[in-house]
Amino acid sequence: MVIEGYQFQGPYDKTGFLQERSGVYVILDLRRDGNYVIDVGESEALKTRIENHNRKNCWRRNEQGTLAVAVHYTPQFPKSLRRAIEQKIRSQYVPVCGIL
Repeated sequence: MVIEGYQFQGPYDKTGFLQERSGVYVILDLRRDGNYVIDVGESEALKTRIENHNRKNCWRRNEQGTLAVAVHYTPQFPKSLRRAIEQKIRSQYVPVCGIL
């Protein structure tokens, strides 16, 4: 899946598919009429971050289909580049969870 020019793996509806690597994640609500971006973020440890995320309640409140995550692994990128990708996606999709 390509999001804002970046190749993302997924979407996955279970975290067992995720690797404990750095990267950018997009939380999606998979609905019959399309996929909706609910949240975007970055982390040095994606699997742990998503499993223990403090915005899970927001994701669930806004879920109308199936929650899933797409990930773009960036082990070679510093945090500043991961944040730049996050901000680019966040400004394009304006997700309901998190802040710009």
